[in-house]
Amino acid sequence: MSTSVRIGPPSRAVHVTFSEDSFTVQLSDGRALSVPYVYSARLAEATPEQRADYELIGRGLGIHWPQIDEDLSVAGLLRG
Repeated sequence: MSTSVRIGPPSRAVHVTFSEDSFTVQLSDGRALSVPYVYSARLAEATPEQRADYELIGRGLGIHWPQIDEDLSVAGLLRG
């Protein structure tokens, strides 16, 4: 038997910053999640300008990069 417990609202992205080899997602609950670009082949191959062109979608439940057609969910990033 499996159960699922949800405690509190889902974490949401509020801002994304970029470094040479990773991006950092600032979450609504105060945490910051650093993710290497190799997590996503499209982000790994993108230019810095393409990476910087992002949109928060679903009120911060996901991140969309229109120039490279990439979408990542916060829940997925937290799961790894």
